[in-house]
Amino acid sequence: MAVDRVTRLLKKVSKALDAAKVPYAVVGGNAVAAWVATVDPNLVRTTKDVDILTRRDVLAKMTDAMHKIGFDLVDVLGVKIFVDRKNPSPKSGVHIVIANERIRAHYRHPAPDVTASRRSKSGFRVIDLPALVAMKLQSFRPIDQAHIVDLKGVKLITDKLAKSLPPDLRQRLEQIPEPDTH
Repeated sequence: MAVDRVTRLLKKVSKALDAAKVPYAVVGGNAVAAWVATVDPNLVRTTKDVDILTRRDVLAKMTDAMHKIGFDLVDVLGVKIFVDRKNPSPKSGVHIVIANERIRAHYRHPAPDVTASRRSKSGFRVIDLPALVAMKLQSFRPIDQAHIVDLKGVKLITDKLAKSLPPDLRQRLEQIPEPDTH
């Protein structure tokens, strides 16, 4: 049921943002899932929330679009999250990442722009693969490393993509073991 809830939420949000002409891109676990699904849908890992990249200058327009579908903007420890008015849990909300800004103060690289995206087979805008890989390597939490293993496992991280990464992120990529294919 949780997977269905996230899928419905992702579709509802992307439909509202598309209708309002808000520039956005899906990032995080749903973006990894969208990319992995292009190769093997059976290897998609589930996620419990939705992460959306947008620009700061359209946040008010995004807030209006989200309000119309029953979501309110809250700030939780500096993170902007849209929560469902009927069930206002930040854990299952829509987390916002601001394009072209550092997600955390200590990050070396800013988040990409929403223009580094394309329309997924599921209909929503999804961040391009090189930008997604860079975001995951920058965060480098255990789940981000697992997502990199997933992308490696379906051979989406090519030598060309790896060479396009900044040296610090390429070094992190090299630290992540190859997936066990047995």
